[in-house]
Parts: sequence; C-alpha cells; structure tokens
Amino acid sequence: MKVCVFGDSIVKGVIYDSKKQRYSMLKDNFINMIQQHSNIEIESIACFGCTITKGMNLLEKVENELKNYDYTFLEFGGNDCDFNWAAVAENPDINHDCNTPIEDFKEKYIYMIKKIQAAGSRPVLVTLPPIDSKRFFNWVSKGLDKEKILGFLGDVEHIGRWQSMYSDAVKQISKLFNLPLFDIRSIFFNQKNSITDYLCEDGIHPNKEGHKLIYRAIAERTSLVPMMV
Repeated sequence: MKVCVFGDSIVKGVIYDSKKQRYSMLKDNFINMIQQHSNIEIESIACFGCTITKGMNLLEKVENELKNYDYTFLEFGGNDCDFNWAAVAENPDINHDCNTPIEDFKEKYIYMIKKIQAAGSRPVLVTLPPIDSKRFFNWVSKGLDKEKILGFLGDVEHIGRWQSMYSDAVKQISKLFNLPLFDIRSIFFNQKNSITDYLCEDGIHPNKEGHKLIYRAIAERTSLVPMMV
C-alpha cells in the first residue's frame, strides 16, 4: 500500500526537546514507526507551521502524482486556529483573526478533498490531538503581556475550546463526504493518564509517548500495522 500525507509538524514528527530547549525531529515518530514495521510506503508532504492554505498550494504542485497513492491523509487545523499573539498582546481590545478563519478553513479543506478525489486517490481525514490550554498559554505568552492576552481570551481554557472547533469541523466534513476518519483526538482523551503525559512542554505537540500512543491506535485499527510498541 502507498500512502501520501499532507499536514503540519505533528505528522512530520516534530517535538519540543526540553533538554535542548529547541524543536527537533523525533526519530521514532509514528510515521517512521509505521514504515519500519509494515509494508506501507508513506510519502510525507508535511511541514512545520503548515496551514490549510499552504497545504492546498503543496497539493496543487503534486496532484498529478496522487493517482499513485491508495490513500491521501489530511491533517490540518493546529496552525490554522492559531493567532498572532504579539499583535493580540499589543491590542487585546480589537478583533483579531486567527491564521485561517473557520469558514475559510472548511472551504479550503473541501477543495483539497475534491482535488484528491479527482486525482484518483482516496482522502482520509485526521482530527487534531487535544491541546493543553494552560501549557500552550504559558508558551505563546512568553515575553508578552499575559494579562492582556488573557483579557482577549476571556479564560485560558478558551484556547482548547477554540482549537476543538477546528477538529470538530474535520469530523463534520468527513461525515458530509462519507470519508474515513482517523480520530486522533478521542484516542488521547480515552487514556487513563492525563493528556499532558502525551504532550510536549509547549502543550500542543505530541511527545515521544504521544507518538507511541498514535502508533498503537493505528495498529489496533488495521492488520497492516503490527502491535510492536
């Protein structure tokens, strides 16, 4: 089986290394583990900070090649729902749009789906891993006026609710087009441990244990991937 993946740093395997105090690639990310332990060939067209708009542009460059892939996975939303936090801190009392407003996000997501189908591949949609609102708030507000950012948000947990709206949109689109959905989000919430155990210091990227969790969830759902982790 051949699979193509479009998405952001989560499917690229980026983590925040607290010891080195920088972002780095996790060698044993779930994409690499799938390729190591199965016969699935994966072409990853994912990049750090990728929004649905950037993903759409990347897809248009390779759409003639998509017929060579049985499935094309889409994982977007985490960067789309993010804000320019420095601008928010500077003037919290005005309206600030996130990187991709929700209606634009839906429209562009559907555009990508139709392009993939027309190219001869089958889309599979992926929900967003949950976010740790407190960690993420502390992360994005470093060096900024936290009180002003909090004034814009109303409460810290608004971050999680806002991000959830984008994940919910992906689920709605999957139902609308009757497409397969890999619900990463529910996998994290269904664990006995807190979601914080599976997320990096920044509150948004799955850590090493998070990638193991995603791999195991995939292995449980298909016989093509062995349960080895």
